[in-house]
Amino acid sequence: MRQWFRAGFAGISFFVLATVCLPVSANLDASVKARGLVDNARVTLDNMLADSRNTWFHEKLKGAKAILIVPQMLKGGFIFGGSGGSGVMLNRDDANGQWSYPAFYTMGSFTFGLQIGAQAAGVVLLVMTDRAVDAFMSNKVQLAGDLSIAAGPIGGGAQAATIDIYAFSRSKGAFVGATLEGSVIAVRNSLNEAYYNQNVRPVNILVTHSVVNRQADPLRQVLAKAGQPMPIALSPEKSAPVDEGTPANASASSTSGTVAPQP
Repeated sequence: MRQWFRAGFAGISFFVLATVCLPVSANLDASVKARGLVDNARVTLDNMLADSRNTWFHEKLKGAKAILIVPQMLKGGFIFGGSGGSGVMLNRDDANGQWSYPAFYTMGSFTFGLQIGAQAAGVVLLVMTDRAVDAFMSNKVQLAGDLSIAAGPIGGGAQAATIDIYAFSRSKGAFVGATLEGSVIAVRNSLNEAYYNQNVRPVNILVTHSVVNRQADPLRQVLAKAGQPMPIALSPEKSAPVDEGTPANASASSTSGTVAPQP
């Protein structure tokens, strides 16, 4: 009788322990994944900004309302193909120009055709209009269905003025225009909750700034610095004389690239 009781008690204890620990473990895994996405998004953005060929991206970023960075978009298949990946979106505050903390999204698409092999690529979307930002506050949005999208860079004129989103993808070491028509972008509620330790929606993160996670500050600082005018490289024969009595960065703002506390 005692052996049966002990076995039964042990079984109940294991069930209770598993019931309590599994959600905690799952939440920890989601938190680790979310933090990794933020770090990888910063690396992806750093690589893009460091490429001297991306002057067009630099200029467009200065006027972007928001940015979505998917560090790794997996593509491939045979006959039936598709792509998918998770990323982070940050929104620029119109009032003070500061970038929000990141909200987590997933992007995927399905294609049919002759496709062999698989590849991974980083994807960056520049969100240029208020209506596009508003669309991302919903649970999901379809590119080229709900919003207009173009593979940047493109020329100016009337066409550029009507584009909601510019898309770039990393290919063979360089970022080029990406064709993502038909892709669906959806909110990753589980990652948002794990990253901020509470149930939050994109509007709480991107618009009202109700939550903070300082782990994302390095990514926000990269975006803040990228909004500054690009330095112009001078050729040696035309280099400006250096005044040894004045530090080279004396005129630079001491607050450049810093992040103000969120309310």
